[in-house]
Amino acid sequence: MMNGRGKSDGSVVPEKSSNRVGQPTAEAAEGRGPTKGNSPKRNASRTQSRTNAPSALERVRQAARRDRKQRFTALLHHVYDIGRLRAAYLALKREAAPGVDGETWRHYGKALEENLHDLAERLKRGAYRAKPVRRAYIAKADGRQRPLGVPTLEDKMVQRAVVEVLNAIYEADFLGFSYGFRPGRSPHQALDALAVGIWRKKVSWVLDADIRSFFDTLDHGWLVKFIEHRVADRRVVRLICKWLRAGVLEDGKRTCSEVGTVQGGSISPLLANIYLHYVLDLWAHRWRQKQARGDVVVVRFADDCAPRRRREEAVM
Repeated sequence: MMNGRGKSDGSVVPEKSSNRVGQPTAEAAEGRGPTKGNSPKRNASRTQSRTNAPSALERVRQAARRDRKQRFTALLHHVYDIGRLRAAYLALKREAAPGVDGETWRHYGKALEENLHDLAERLKRGAYRAKPVRRAYIAKADGRQRPLGVPTLEDKMVQRAVVEVLNAIYEADFLGFSYGFRPGRSPHQALDALAVGIWRKKVSWVLDADIRSFFDTLDHGWLVKFIEHRVADRRVVRLICKWLRAGVLEDGKRTCSEVGTVQGGSISPLLANIYLHYVLDLWAHRWRQKQARGDVVVVRFADDCAPRRRREEAVM
């Protein structure tokens, strides 16, 4: 959670360290104990601890922290690392529904090492092809159906590997009030930040905002431009574009779109956070520093956002 202290000129000065990248939650800075089950050790990436790759990714992470404008030109070799692909496979749900190719976790695992080396080689020489996702639906609380996509097993694995690599960069960029689908962060921490803001601040109003059909309307062109601010490895950008353009298979018919990222894939939450970082978070942070009067506290979880404000001249 990001807090501010009102100045006489009406601007806002950050007063808590909870907003800084690297802080696991907003709770420590607010004097609250960490939410049960979210200790720093447990928040550490278990996937990374199973491979020898973290030393290489740590160098990427450190470079990203040192220079917020650096563009990374050589990232793909981190993705097709056999250890990382193996860890991605082991992290998948054993009984998850298969994608359009019918491949299951157990069948793939019967020749795991052979399959992993084949996948790595295809990624390395650019022969990897993303397959369309299989359409599925789950019921929403209001009775409507939420469309989900079921990627193929290999697409899930490669997406997980890409997410791990890109997190090394973007966790240095994302702001402290972004809680959704990030390493070491949880819905409980977002709720805790809300509680701190409401109970310990003199709140005048709370705005609960949800971006309608965000995942279905995300603009591919702008998303790629945002990614290219940090990622100069065209092979990784092409991988992401392959997933965006793979389309959806439903009732034997494949449909593609220039907008949206299918919910259900491992890559979609990260892409959503990248998009909203540039479209919403940086704007909100600048607005409260330059224009807002009084304290402004923002909490965002994916496309759900809850700003709270205390007017400087009013106590309510």
